[in-house]
Amino acid sequence: MISTNEYFDGNVKSLGYTSGEGNSTIGVMEAGDYEFATSTHETMLVIEGEMKVKLPNSNDWRIFNAGEQYQIDANQKFNVSVSKQTSYLCKYK
Repeated sequence: MISTNEYFDGNVKSLGYTSGEGNSTIGVMEAGDYEFATSTHETMLVIEGEMKVKLPNSNDWRIFNAGEQYQIDANQKFNVSVSKQTSYLCKYK
């Protein structure tokens, strides 16, 4: 079953699904600044565009381009800034 998710007044939308590897979402973010919270471990892969990310317990922003990924532990908050539409794949553990 495919689920749909919408956040930040429709500026972030994703489709959720389950594969042999577990639960994932694939989505798109409009240009903007966002704060996310995790409930499980997440691996975020940038598919197209770029994400400027402030990881938990860090004061620095890092840029992740298409093909790059980052990981966030469960029960953490992190910030994302995108300057143009950016697509992603998020895998949950």
